[in-house]
Amino acid sequence: MSKKVKSLIERDLAGKLKGLDGLAVINPRGIDANKNNSIRRKLHAQGLRMTVVRNTLAKRAGEGETKIKGFEQLLEGPSAVVYGKAGISTIARLLLEERKLDEKIELRGIVFDGDIFLGLDGVTDVSKLPTREEAVSQILAAMLGPGASLAAALGGPGSTLGSLIKAIEEKAEKAGGAEAPATEAAAQAEAPPQGEASAPAPAAG
Repeated sequence: MSKKVKSLIERDLAGKLKGLDGLAVINPRGIDANKNNSIRRKLHAQGLRMTVVRNTLAKRAGEGETKIKGFEQLLEGPSAVVYGKAGISTIARLLLEERKLDEKIELRGIVFDGDIFLGLDGVTDVSKLPTREEAVSQILAAMLGPGASLAAALGGPGSTLGSLIKAIEEKAEKAGGAEAPATEAAAQAEAPPQGEASAPAPAAG
């Protein structure tokens, strides 16, 4: 492969990985064509992709200050990266389901927000994290439920708490953008025009 072609592949892969919070790495060896197509269809349905990579080029593409920095630790032998729009816990759960169907599938691990989760155990740990939808439901339930429920949520693992807070902050930001103009308009409507005083109250008897 010429240096020019390698450079093009590296730039293309860097573009795909840019901005990702996390990705998974599996060993594609032993996955036949039918199984490969089946996995890709399931991934595609979740907004995910699987790309077989050349380790050297993938390592270069992942260099720099990114949230997937260090994922080169998962690149050893034949490698395929799984990434996309779905949350990292969704990726982990889908891969675990595929491994239940075929134990020959080797799960190298997951990198998420700068942390490395190695092997099957690491992927299993990530699968237990809440998805964005689950995080919103959990934090709302904690807010609406008894105080003990909220205390339990605040006392949970840091990674889970971070996911919950991030999800609710995003929801609040979206809501705040729509509510601010309405609140301002209401305040202006209630305030008397400048220069006018409120009419005095009538004197008693």
